[in-house]
Amino acid sequence: MKRIIKKFKKLKSIYKVMFLVISILFLFSIIFISQGVLLLKNIETVLRIIFLILIYIGYFIYLFISILLLFSKKNKSFIINSIFITLISTIFIIISIYLNKTYNIIDNMNKDKVTYSSSLVIMKDSEFKNSNDFVVGMINDEADVEGNILANKLIEKKKLDKIELKYYDNYLEMLSDLYNKVINGLFISSNYVLSYSSYDNYNNLSSDTKVIYSYKEEMKNQDIQLTTNKSLTEPFTILLLGVDSTKDGLKTNSAFNGDTMMMITFNPKTLNATIFSVPRDTYVPIACNGNKSNKINSSAAGGTSCVINTLENLTGIDIDYYVKINFKGVVDLVDAIDGVSVDVPIDFCEQDSNRDFENQICLKKGVQTLNGEQALALARHRKTLAMGDFQRVQHQQLVVESILNKAKNIRNVTMLFDILNVISNNIETNISTDEILNLYNVGKKMLLNNNANINIEKTYLTGYDLTMLIPGLGNVYTFQYYEQSLEEIVNAMKLNLGLIKPKLTKTFNFSANYTYEVPVIGKKYYTVTRNEALPSFVDSNLNYLNNWATSRNIEVKVNYIKDGMDGYDETKDNIIISQDVLKGTLVSTINSISVNVIKVEKTNINNENVNVENNEINNNLNTENNNVEDNTNEDEIIVNENDTTLDSDNIEDSSQSFDNDNVIN
Repeated sequence: MKRIIKKFKKLKSIYKVMFLVISILFLFSIIFISQGVLLLKNIETVLRIIFLILIYIGYFIYLFISILLLFSKKNKSFIINSIFITLISTIFIIISIYLNKTYNIIDNMNKDKVTYSSSLVIMKDSEFKNSNDFVVGMINDEADVEGNILANKLIEKKKLDKIELKYYDNYLEMLSDLYNKVINGLFISSNYVLSYSSYDNYNNLSSDTKVIYSYKEEMKNQDIQLTTNKSLTEPFTILLLGVDSTKDGLKTNSAFNGDTMMMITFNPKTLNATIFSVPRDTYVPIACNGNKSNKINSSAAGGTSCVINTLENLTGIDIDYYVKINFKGVVDLVDAIDGVSVDVPIDFCEQDSNRDFENQICLKKGVQTLNGEQALALARHRKTLAMGDFQRVQHQQLVVESILNKAKNIRNVTMLFDILNVISNNIETNISTDEILNLYNVGKKMLLNNNANINIEKTYLTGYDLTMLIPGLGNVYTFQYYEQSLEEIVNAMKLNLGLIKPKLTKTFNFSANYTYEVPVIGKKYYTVTRNEALPSFVDSNLNYLNNWATSRNIEVKVNYIKDGMDGYDETKDNIIISQDVLKGTLVSTINSISVNVIKVEKTNINNENVNVENNEINNNLNTENNNVEDNTNEDEIIVNENDTTLDSDNIEDSSQSFDNDNVIN
């Protein structure tokens, strides 16, 4: 070693410096690329290990050859070798930069911290007062970050210690009470307009209300704590949630309105996927609301965990991962892959991604390549569709399918990084970076087989419409699903996940006269007993209610309200004037109904006046009605000028005791 050092010292300074600089550069590049390669867990593990071993062996070979060339005074060969190693080092550094960039972009999807924000909101036409008579609603759940935790911090920061707090179990009832002036204000997510303006009752939420105070804080992402042990190399379930925002990115806790929920199962071995688009008005038990039933989009107010728990209870299938995507990012994503080919089902016009109707996006029916704005317009459009949200979710499935199939055509680094940047900025997920890298194996399978497409099994949840009463919303439209349809969809998803074994189909019929169409899972019509909403019986006859209730095994409790009047009007007798069960209540939840009913009675007349004038009345009647037969019976009314006689002896007082406090007029 000493001899080598002595020889090295005798070399010309320029060669010594060149050797040291290039050796350090080469070593640095090897270390740098090693870090990048080690980040790519689950990707070609054997090849990565072999590559790392070879480059370190190569480094020592370089040292040996360089020293040998220098000592043998083959300076020209040394220079050529140094140039070659410099080129290799540069390539290693460039590759390392791209590897680290890729990893950081992917890692950004898994957002550890987000900004939460809570606001004190009042009606636009009211004024805020920090006083005891100013009632403000707050969510009762102490784990609710924006509705409770940050709300209390806002109270402390703004010294709102004089206001009176009224606690609620859900936001919809709290919003309803704000509109009905039961409360003066409420604490709610600062993104409340995005979350609730899609409800018919709150379409004008932005113009009806105003924010008094807001408080925001960067905190650990509550949703990302939802973890699973499932690997993306085995069949898994993922929930796709749409954030319908007009802004790019998901840098804050972007609330979502729950209008877009896609439950997707994917089998990486067969490249088969099932997409279950859940209609936003589907009436189901909401997990974070004590399993009280409501429209499924209301679960979004409870956060991603509430949506996941609600869907897991509905289907009985565990959701392994979620992806929350900003729809605004769809524009950039589709543009990044140079558009998608879609068979547009209808002619329509829709507002652009900024919700600007002056720049409408209009499409014609037929197969065409859509850019980002057009693809988003198709995914969003609902107003002119005959079946509304049901058709919209089918259109969304078309867009998703087209994006997935186009992704296999990525062939250059520029397009790849454009896609990764768009996805990273507009997606939030609980999938770890290492698991995302596992998707490399799926992509590799598709790239190696140009004919390999992801097979999409479409589903359609069949049901019927029902306008019913929902607390906080009043009587609103709901979608009541058929259990048989849901069962078919769930079975298809379980089959794709390998949870149940497939049944062998032994026969198959077809006709050459008809084009074969792939059946849509769950899209059948069923004959089942439907849910029924209670109608209003006010102004109806009691007999009608009795007949209706008898056929449904519902007890009717009657409280008669006597109505004395001049003259007998039988059309007002037995008429219902109020009922204690609200219109729109599900009939299946009712055992009895109490009603107030009018009982018309003839007016009692003072008997003394009748006796005094009785003879005179009879004489007058006999004189005027000689040819008229007197057919009056004991119940008839005899009138002369302003005097009236009424035989009320036979009128029975049928009134019953009734708690009027429970009657809603």
